[in-house]
Amino acid sequence: MKQKDEISIIPLGGREEIGNNMILVEYNDQILVLDCGVMFPTDQTPGVDLIIPNMSYLIENQERAKAALISHAHEDHIGSIPFLLQEIDLPIYGTKFTTKMIEKKLKDNHLDKTDQLQTIKPGQTIELAPFEIEFITLTHSIPGSAAISIKTPLGTILYTGDFKLDHSPINEPTDFNSLTNLGEEGVLALLSDSTNAEQKGYSLSEKAVQETINDIFSTAKGRILISTFSSQLDRIQQIINAAAQTERKIALFGRSMHENTKLAVELGYLDLPEEQLINSREVNNFADDELVLLMTGSQGEPMAALSRLARKEHRQINIKAGDTVILSATPIPGNEIAVGSTINQLFAQGAKVIYGRDLSLHASGHAYQEELKMMLDLTKPKYFIPVHGEYRHLYHHALLAQEVGIPNDQIFITKNGSRLNINSEKAYFSSDSVPADRVYIEGGGVGDLDQSLLTERNNLAENGLLMIALSISKKSGELLADPKITTQGFNYYQDSKVFLTEVKKELKKIFKKAYQEDKTHLATLKKKVKEFLSAYIYQQTRRSPIILPLIMKI
Repeated sequence: MKQKDEISIIPLGGREEIGNNMILVEYNDQILVLDCGVMFPTDQTPGVDLIIPNMSYLIENQERAKAALISHAHEDHIGSIPFLLQEIDLPIYGTKFTTKMIEKKLKDNHLDKTDQLQTIKPGQTIELAPFEIEFITLTHSIPGSAAISIKTPLGTILYTGDFKLDHSPINEPTDFNSLTNLGEEGVLALLSDSTNAEQKGYSLSEKAVQETINDIFSTAKGRILISTFSSQLDRIQQIINAAAQTERKIALFGRSMHENTKLAVELGYLDLPEEQLINSREVNNFADDELVLLMTGSQGEPMAALSRLARKEHRQINIKAGDTVILSATPIPGNEIAVGSTINQLFAQGAKVIYGRDLSLHASGHAYQEELKMMLDLTKPKYFIPVHGEYRHLYHHALLAQEVGIPNDQIFITKNGSRLNINSEKAYFSSDSVPADRVYIEGGGVGDLDQSLLTERNNLAENGLLMIALSISKKSGELLADPKITTQGFNYYQDSKVFLTEVKKELKKIFKKAYQEDKTHLATLKKKVKEFLSAYIYQQTRRSPIILPLIMKI
């Protein structure tokens, strides 16, 4: 056990991966939770619906947990909250928009835990003894984003969440005064967003995106179909503004686009005049040059509106020759193939597709290198812990910290499950780690799927399946008929007489020896069959299909 009067920083997710952001901050016997996000499945996780952090340590120590503090309402920061609240009761603190988005998520999951939500205003201080908490407004790609300051008897921990330092934002500006004041008072440890730590210079301002969108809208002749993140409300406001200037009506497509836009209008984050919005069923009542169709699908999500439209599977609308389609987002790593496929399908149907980072159609919500260094300069932390990203992102962020003067021995790249202890004298990694493997959600099952089964699924997809049915004599152990081989996704030797002859000859030897050793245990026979076939097939083909022996004693 760690000594008393120490702070421990324990990431449960978000290290060496994109998403699953979740960090525990322990001071003596008290625990705070920073964010509670999810990851989305990739081609390497077939059949998986969602991936969440392993929260078993927190659940086992729930009597010590004070609260969860949520930096903003993106899925990779709030998506696991329903799964957490199914296990424990825990107050959830966030800004107004963040708690409203969490409330909607809880209702979608039929979870009656909205009484756990506590709304906090930026600049407001809350006492959760022994912690003093303050949320500090930062610019990001969703309203209500905030850094979280945690004052402890040992010093202040500052967690940025996701941020950029945009000096000309569309909506909420960064509270530079509060960051500067914290730096002057002294920050013990800074946990800062590393997503764009490889990108040099400064991130693009949202105002530059507004100019690009205005230019496209002013020259487009037919319908404009534009896709962006449904949570990117600054971008949606820009689209509303451009549509108003060109006297176009807006129709929304996609469930999350409808819900997020409605919520943002109700809370005052979007200015969308009622007369400018039309029902999606009304689009055929207007001329093409009077319409903007705002939709989900910028990441190539299979069931999103733009993706279904590209596949000609949308129930209400089809692509027309002369349509201008705008993708106002860059692909998240892992989504490039899906996005590329959507673009190809749209071009093939006669649309003019406008996309790409160089066209200033999307401004990242994450700070580039010069902004990351500015955050370090403003807050002047004693210790620095890069968060959010794959190892290369964390590594490059650590290099930036060295550039601004933080000693290398005061910079810590943490792993999921590691425990970084900080006391009045030093910071160090403890050997007392916690479980932090990924938990897979498949259908209604939580954690039923493990890595070995995923490995088997990937092996099946890559190499196929070979089933061999064998009938053997109970008395002699000899084969009674030629082996019957069936394959799925592996056809290399299906009709090869040489292969079958070799297999039959070797299997006779295997069965005779195995039967002499153990006349009753079929598992021994199956194991030897798999060992022989695995080695033989790999020697012949350099492939490793899943081998399924079916043995019947007659």
